[in-house]
Amino acid sequence: MFEKRLFDYLYQQLRDYPLEKAFGQKINNEWRYISTAQMVSLANRASLGLLQLGLRPGDKVATAVYQTIPEWVALDYAMLQIGVINVPMYPSISSREYEYILNESEAKYCIVGQGDLLDKVLAAKEKVPGLKEVFTFHEQSGAQCWSEFLSPENSDFSEVERIKSSIRPDDLATIIYTSGTTGNPKGVMLSHRNIAFNVEMVGKLVPIVSGDRVLSFLPVSHVYERVAVYLFTAIGASISFTGTDNLGGESGDLQAIRPHFFTCVPRLLEKVYERIYNKGLELNGLKRWLFFWALSLTEDWEFDKKYSGWKAFQWKIADRLIFSKWRAGLGGCVKGMSTGASACPMRVLRSFNAAGIPVRELYGLSEVAPGLSVNGFGPGEAMLGTVGIPLEGVELRIEEGPDFRPGEGEILAKTPGLMLGYYKQPEQTSQMIREIDGERWLATGDVGMFVNGPGGRKFLKITDRKKELLKTSGGKYVAPTPIESMLKEHHLVEQAMVVGENMKFVSVLIVPSPEGLRDWCKKHGVEWTTLPQMIENPKVIHRYEMLLERVNPNFSHVDQLKKFALVAEPWEAVKTDGSEAELTPTLKMKRRVILQKCSQQIAEMYA
Repeated sequence: MFEKRLFDYLYQQLRDYPLEKAFGQKINNEWRYISTAQMVSLANRASLGLLQLGLRPGDKVATAVYQTIPEWVALDYAMLQIGVINVPMYPSISSREYEYILNESEAKYCIVGQGDLLDKVLAAKEKVPGLKEVFTFHEQSGAQCWSEFLSPENSDFSEVERIKSSIRPDDLATIIYTSGTTGNPKGVMLSHRNIAFNVEMVGKLVPIVSGDRVLSFLPVSHVYERVAVYLFTAIGASISFTGTDNLGGESGDLQAIRPHFFTCVPRLLEKVYERIYNKGLELNGLKRWLFFWALSLTEDWEFDKKYSGWKAFQWKIADRLIFSKWRAGLGGCVKGMSTGASACPMRVLRSFNAAGIPVRELYGLSEVAPGLSVNGFGPGEAMLGTVGIPLEGVELRIEEGPDFRPGEGEILAKTPGLMLGYYKQPEQTSQMIREIDGERWLATGDVGMFVNGPGGRKFLKITDRKKELLKTSGGKYVAPTPIESMLKEHHLVEQAMVVGENMKFVSVLIVPSPEGLRDWCKKHGVEWTTLPQMIENPKVIHRYEMLLERVNPNFSHVDQLKKFALVAEPWEAVKTDGSEAELTPTLKMKRRVILQKCSQQIAEMYA
């Protein structure tokens, strides 16, 4: 079962769905594509070139790009078919982290994209004795371009074919370094079979077919987008690679490509929602009223819910006047989006789905390549507030304990996608993988429970991270994620982090939304100056006090927030001042870093 090697998907496309516009990128404001046949040729030329550099199966080559490009995809397939291990690195990490990954992975070469990547890797190279050379995907001073080692098109590729035929599904395909919310990243070793399982199972659920257009803008250093690229290739979809800064507007890539599908993370959806909401705030008179009237309709939206009579007529008017514009803003052809990596706020899910933009949450980890459960696109296959039902071939169990509510516990998973282990870290591997009745199960570290859903199915609901549970000085456990998610649903809140470990009560750090707060100040006659000054304004402080009073009744007494502190400095995934970022490259909070940086504000809350 799942006998494909990952490079087989490229040859499958060549055989079954050969495309003229298979992989594209924008160069000098013009979209340029290469065909399936050209991608196969480029991959073979790169494979032979890598062999001529002295690389052999099992050797490691690191890569780093800010934006995925067809050349990166070609290099990835080139390495896969000769058994060279691709070690993709996040572009936003520091030189110190590059040094750590390059040393631990024993990468012999590194190939980087544009921006500051070459400088950061060259700075790290001084302390990486095993790294022979750094190449670039584009012409840059200070390093050779990767085109220098590409073999000519008329070369003898028999050695490539010989090694390709020897690659087995259970061979190591890649080492994915986790984004490291708690410390140094760990290298997740994934086989061809691990990833192919996800490609095959998720491929049954996505609403796209050969010839559809997909937009790819997430980093391929994360296995989530990496699997998506293999999946799109297997289906025969045309992939256009772009960056998150180029999506919106009349001249943006959404309008140019008019995609049928794309993957995203919740923070990007939140930003799109915030832009839509803020445009609504800019309207006046009847247009403003209609906008917020339509938005209010989404508050009781549910999957598969049917409306009739007057309610159905209201929805028809809202769709024609408001929601159709949202769809047009995304290109007008979107069949679906999938979102993962962290919880998506309920208001965002309701609003997009109600507007006819299908968004589905999925759940997984890098350690399972990455899928465990998914909300599907068909009737009865999705349920709000959950991360769906287990993928076919995945078995989940809930390990209950005294720290959890009845029916709740740590999620354990058995799946063909389960990693081979952490590279060079057997102790870390043994902590994550347990043997139960002779079978390997992953202890996810996530807390969840099963709830009854459509058709009598059991849907998985994530309630928190086991490692992120707070324990008050009174011995009570508090799950911060649901509280944070509810706060972030408000347009005045950009980010929120609950604190209170070993304290008498829980409090929260809030990063205000500058746009939302500026609009509130305008409406209430509060003169706007700067965000650091505004968070000291008594009227602004009172407004956030009111927000806590609104949120607290949704939680038990021990979970209710007693105090808060407003933080003017945004939490970011990339810091230009050299300090450690507060967010991981996948935009998850690094609680350890935030606790350190906000230690004074926390101390004042508990003084």
